[in-house]
This record gives sequence, C-alpha cells and structure tokens, in this order.
Amino acid sequence: MGEVSERFWAKLPDGSRDALVNGLSQSELQSVLLDVTRERAAKVKPARLLERWKQDRFVRPSTVDPRELVKTQQRLWELLPEKFAGVQLSPLAPLGTCSAVAPINQHQIVSTIRGTEVASDPTNELAIEAAVRRRAGQDRVHLAACQRVVRAQPFDTPGFSAHFELFVLVSSARDTGSCRTEAELLIDHLGFWHAVLGDKAGLTFTAFKESALRDRIEDTVRPALGVPFTEDTERTKSATYYAGTGLGIGNGIGDGGFTTWTADLLGDAKERCLTSCIATEFLTASEA
Repeated sequence: MGEVSERFWAKLPDGSRDALVNGLSQSELQSVLLDVTRERAAKVKPARLLERWKQDRFVRPSTVDPRELVKTQQRLWELLPEKFAGVQLSPLAPLGTCSAVAPINQHQIVSTIRGTEVASDPTNELAIEAAVRRRAGQDRVHLAACQRVVRAQPFDTPGFSAHFELFVLVSSARDTGSCRTEAELLIDHLGFWHAVLGDKAGLTFTAFKESALRDRIEDTVRPALGVPFTEDTERTKSATYYAGTGLGIGNGIGDGGFTTWTADLLGDAKERCLTSCIATEFLTASEA
C-alpha cells in the first residue's frame, strides 16, 4: 500500500502532500475534498453504478437472511442484564477512533472526507462513550451495542463480507487492587455470553502477560461462573491488541479482552476496561 501511495503522490505537483496534510485546516481540507467528490460523482453514469454495485465488496448486500438476524438480535437484547445500558451508535465515528487507541492501521478503516470514519469496531466507540460517562462521575459503566460495521481489509472466510454485524459489551471501572475489578467485570461479561451460547459458550482466556488476574480467575471468576472457563496457552492472536488477557468466546464466533482504552482516553492508569463481542451472523448460522 505504501509504494502504491507514493506512486500516486508523485503524479501531483511538488508540495501537494504537505499542503493537504499540514497546510489546510480540517474544514478547508473538507471543502476541497467535497468539491473533488462532487465533480467525480457528476461523471458517474447509471451503467457504471450498476457495475460498481455488482463488483464492489463494500456495497454488495450480505447473504444473511435479515429475518433470522433480527431474531438473534432480539434474543441477545432480551438476555442482556439490566446493568448494561444499550447504546444506539452512529454509523460514523471520529477519524482515528480505532487507530488512536488501538494498534490498527488506518488503511483497514474506511475513512470519509468529513473528518470521520465508517464504523469498524463498536468496542472502540463504546470505550469513548464509557470514558465520557466515567468522567461525568458514573462509578461503573456497562454498555452494549449492536452495530453493522465495515472493514477495509480483504477477508478470505467463506460467506464473510466487508460489512457485518457485531454485538458488543464494554465495561469500565476504577481499579480496586489485586485484580478484583477485573474479576468482577469478567463475571459480568462471561455470564452473559454463557446465557446466550449455553453449552456452546467455549469460554477461554489467554494470559499474554502475567498478573494477579490468574489468581482471581481461580478463586473468584470460576466459582462465580460455575461453567468451564479454560486457559488457551496456544493463542497468539491479538497479543499486542489486548492489555494482558484475551478472551475466546463461542469457539471462534466471539472475542474479547482487557484494553487500556479508557485509561488512555482519561489519562488515568487506574481505569480498567473490558470488551467482548460476537459476530451475530456467525451466531445466527450456528443456530440454524
């Protein structure tokens, strides 16, 4: 991507890159790009539009039956504990929502010309909302959302499109020492996913970094859950994405873990943030 990008920049007059990246304010850049887009859109013909609809992976409809998907969504909301506040997220987020707090390359995000990006991960968005509520004085924040997202990287999973739906949980609270807060958040999240998935819950954890949380899993989390919660020592995926401990949910249809997102957003290392999610289309297919 970098080499291709440099080749395109070379077609523009010297100084163009610096002018666009640093020389214009956000509103000025937006005005320039809106003009460019308007003129390009004026050249689009119906035949070209039809071809783009058939060929562009970002706009092709999903193959999932929306009636079945709605049933899955309804069951998830019905099982969600009242302590989790539902949030109806916008399909757009501020530019940098993912890359500013997580090790995500902006090339994997569909950026817009208005200083925003198309939603790609509602856990990042809920973390921002959680930070807002924590700063406003809320003692412990539990949020949930169901959102259709778009990701720019190509997928080789059969039936997996560039846009898909995620049902996510994000919880944030202040550290109380000895990983007691982390254990309580785990119980809240894992209890919900077990209620949703039952015997198919497949709940696992991977300690990417050693901490007292392993002790809390033994003496607090497992007894409270009363269901298998096993350690996956082979996992390496997302080792740099999660802060210390990652979660496996539903044998591959879900994921989660602790992050530093609310701590980074609030500038407070004592903040703890747990995220977890499942792909609702995969859940729907597994229950068919």
